[in-house]
Amino acid sequence: MSAQDLDRDAEGLAALAASARAELVRGIDASGAWAEDPVWREAFAAVPRHLFVPYYYVGVSGGYERRWGQSPDPGARERWVRGAYADTPLATRLRDGELVSSSSQPSLMAMMLVALQVADGHRVLEIGAGTGYNAALLAHRLGDDDLVTTVDLEPEITESARRHLAAAGYHPVVVTGDGARGVPERAPFDRIIATCTLLSIPRAWLAQCRPGARILTPFATGLVALTVRDAEHAEGRFLHTPAYFVPLRGGVRSEPGSVHLGGLPRRARDHELFRFLLALTRGSLDPQEAYALWEREGQPQRERYGITLSGEHEWAWLDDPEGPYAWALPG
Repeated sequence: MSAQDLDRDAEGLAALAASARAELVRGIDASGAWAEDPVWREAFAAVPRHLFVPYYYVGVSGGYERRWGQSPDPGARERWVRGAYADTPLATRLRDGELVSSSSQPSLMAMMLVALQVADGHRVLEIGAGTGYNAALLAHRLGDDDLVTTVDLEPEITESARRHLAAAGYHPVVVTGDGARGVPERAPFDRIIATCTLLSIPRAWLAQCRPGARILTPFATGLVALTVRDAEHAEGRFLHTPAYFVPLRGGVRSEPGSVHLGGLPRRARDHELFRFLLALTRGSLDPQEAYALWEREGQPQRERYGITLSGEHEWAWLDDPEGPYAWALPG
């Protein structure tokens, strides 16, 4: 291919990316995801997601198919661009056939960023750098790269995130380290957002937050938003939406294992709110006890549940932190 042909191809892909990005923004707009904080619309319209996913994997019969922007096939390059702006999660890193890193569904990212309640001047820590796309959105929103820190355990993940961010024109601080330990040298933080699921809330995060800070993290197939009172205390409720993320790798692991659901009605076994309750009460309630509670309380929505941290204690609860339904979480 001649240099002129390469230039035309690059221009065509750039135009396709701009069109696909505008279509993605319109779709998220229609969903109402950023209705409470429409400033995020401009961030999603400006940050080029395709630069953060130079390749990704899509599920096919028998495994995964790799799509990448340097394919010699023009049709494959177009499919790569269009897929980069689909409102779906993208598998970006596999190890022995297992997903270890992904780019989250953009509409879910939008909802989470709105729920984080970021304000001008806030210092934000992201746990799980992924492709760097979420850190770019935060850096664009805050207008100062130094306000955003993102951390990941895997050096190859942080290195590629740095490259993607630089290509898109953003330079937040990217740290290689255990997200469960936070990034104390960059503290204090006003907001912490995690893009990996947990079994318990790391105390290090609270210690690195200013009083009144907000922590938003996946937990038990949901998203919990905690308000930090001080280094020993935080509390908050779950958001309404389901959320499924890869586990945090490092000091706090999420390896729930299997649960035997024999004897329970299929409508409960297949109900995502019941499975949320099972995940939240694992180790405290057996499935039969969880089912009895779920029915007795009218199949409660996620917003009725919450988490409290106080000193050495951490517990989940239904309706009231001091009420009759509370379950200890691993500390």
